Amino acid sequence: MAKRVIISGGGTGGHIFPAIAIANALKKIDPQTEILFVGANGRMEMEKVPAAGYKIIGLDISGFQRASLLKNVFLPFKVLKSVLKARAIIKDFKPDAAVGVGGYASGPLLYAASQMNIPYLIQEQNSYAGITNKWLAKNAKLICVAFEGMEKFFPKAKILLTGNPIRKESIAIENKGPEAAEHFGISVDKKTILVIGGSLGSGTLNKSVLGALDKIIAADVQVIWQTGKYYFQSINEQLKGKEHANIKVLEFLNRMDLAYAASDLIISRAGAGTIAELCVIKKPVILVPSPNVAEDHQTKNAMALVEKNAALLVTDASAERELMDIALLLINNKEKCKELANQIGKMELPHSDEIIAKEVFKLAK
Repeated sequence: MAKRVIISGGGTGGHIFPAIAIANALKKIDPQTEILFVGANGRMEMEKVPAAGYKIIGLDISGFQRASLLKNVFLPFKVLKSVLKARAIIKDFKPDAAVGVGGYASGPLLYAASQMNIPYLIQEQNSYAGITNKWLAKNAKLICVAFEGMEKFFPKAKILLTGNPIRKESIAIENKGPEAAEHFGISVDKKTILVIGGSLGSGTLNKSVLGALDKIIAADVQVIWQTGKYYFQSINEQLKGKEHANIKVLEFLNRMDLAYAASDLIISRAGAGTIAELCVIKKPVILVPSPNVAEDHQTKNAMALVEKNAALLVTDASAERELMDIALLLINNKEKCKELANQIGKMELPHSDEIIAKEVFKLAK
């Protein structure tokens, strides 16, 4: 009989892409599997999940607002309402197992699942576990992690090191150099830096590139610069009259595979999903962790690589001053680039999606 699985969570690409990868792997193993996603209304998953071909139901849930305590007044009611709705969804869908990938909707759904005796596993993407996942771990059957040393957050017996599921199409870069050069309108013969600030973009990375344009142009290095939707317009305005063939400014990268294929050096935030892709891409990387995330987990993600000499780290606070200087030095240092590429490649954990999917089927028995 076909198994029924609920996948809950989202909020950012870092939660959504692994969730979709797990769903695709479940379908690949058994095409009869019925999958329902549960997300948070108004968040990215409500758009991305249907685009990937899956049904999603939204809960009216939001996170704790650190900036404005007043906004948290209704949080307990939202949580209660979400748990009740999650119970109704479970009653209606009758899942054999549930998966939580982190994000606001994960908490109420998995809490309801534990009350209704539905076995669930957690997929923790980061090297530092969030509060919700630590709390949900008590009743989880299994916790799939992407970094070593996670027993400081979870019971050791429940941990399985699987890595983070990644977008297969993003990492298929084999022999795509010429196609990538044509796609971005760049030269195959010049060194290329790829700057990615996550799905929403990064103000710090954008200012760092903007402030170093003259140095980049003088070095005759190409830059593929993903600004993010929020910053795209203002950057284009600031670039008026300073446009240069070596600088390619894009709001969003629809072809991540070609962006990776074109690059000799990658500058990125330190989101767990991106790091998982970078380990497979095997190119030198400079990580600039975002300070605007819970428990500063991006710094911890980055340090897991830095400690193995698999990446360089530049802090958000010093990026505007020194990031591009470091990048221009590194891109011309063949030995260091080779060493970083080798070391990051050793941290690759392939087939995470299939490993997790098989564990879900074990739970669903």
